[in-house]
Amino acid sequence: MHRFRRILALLAATMVFGFAAGCGGDRQSGTTAAPTVRPFEPVAGDQWLGNAICYGPHRDGQRPGGASPSAAEVREDLQLMLPHWRLMRVYGAVGVSETILEVIRADSLPMKVMLGVWIDVEERRGADGVVTETFGEAAVANRREVAAAIRLAESYPGIVLAVSVGNETQVSWSAHRSPLDILIGHVRNVRAGVSVPVTVADDFNFWNRPESRELALELDFLTMHAHPLWNGQQLDEAVPWLEEQLEVVQAVNPGRLIVLGETGWATTVHDQGEQAELIKGMAGETEQKVFHDQIRAWAETRRQTVFSFEAFDENWKGGPHPNEVEKHWGLFRADRSPKQAVAAGVGTP
Repeated sequence: MHRFRRILALLAATMVFGFAAGCGGDRQSGTTAAPTVRPFEPVAGDQWLGNAICYGPHRDGQRPGGASPSAAEVREDLQLMLPHWRLMRVYGAVGVSETILEVIRADSLPMKVMLGVWIDVEERRGADGVVTETFGEAAVANRREVAAAIRLAESYPGIVLAVSVGNETQVSWSAHRSPLDILIGHVRNVRAGVSVPVTVADDFNFWNRPESRELALELDFLTMHAHPLWNGQQLDEAVPWLEEQLEVVQAVNPGRLIVLGETGWATTVHDQGEQAELIKGMAGETEQKVFHDQIRAWAETRRQTVFSFEAFDENWKGGPHPNEVEKHWGLFRADRSPKQAVAAGVGTP
């Protein structure tokens, strides 16, 4: 029976792709009624899984579009994560994500996944809405991501709990902004092909704006990024600041479940560039541990799903300087040794 449902879902998605193939999605974003909401339930039996983790699997010498982790490396990572988290978020569907899902299933691991769909820039438009530049390869890659997500979500039932389409494609400062109608087209294509809830991940500074409502109505829940450190907060201000951002976004999008898809505290910050100007709080392993302990306790009390950012340091990110902040959000170092926050088994589920 499951195989029959999967075939029907894939056929439906294929029909939508056929309509949208020339434009990157359904551009008539305002003509379809809001879908019936599918509940997002981060549970396994009677265990709540809402204290979750973001997982970028690429190690030193690896990067998206380049060398990928092996199954053995993924297996090692999963064994390190499982004592602390039972729900992870990954950011793309093409490539290593299938290895992750395969290892989880082959080893019967109690890990669930929010699967990502990486959406890159297909076109740019002027202030008048006229297209000024198109990127055909990106459009093809985006459709490939959508197709992979549909296949994986339906091939790994019970492991994939939700699909997140796009990552920070709408906030004003994004380097890969997507026109909203193109993103909505991809959301609809994914939702036509899967049975799990569908979301979009973006910064609080998009979800707190009235224009976010059009997208919110297409989704089963909202995934919001909010980083106190990047937003000038001191450590003792971090959790109250997060609460405030959640309240604002909830007021703009009443009745929508909001998941905190990224928040964390870096252990190193470079003393030059934008990070030196914007980051006011003290970075460090001690500070990260304080924040991590606080956010886990807060999430548990509120039953607020939180994906901590992130499992492992990723040295391929950011600029060449070794202190570049984007390299240092991990709760484990890039060599997989634990930082203070997880060294003593803090947060064991």
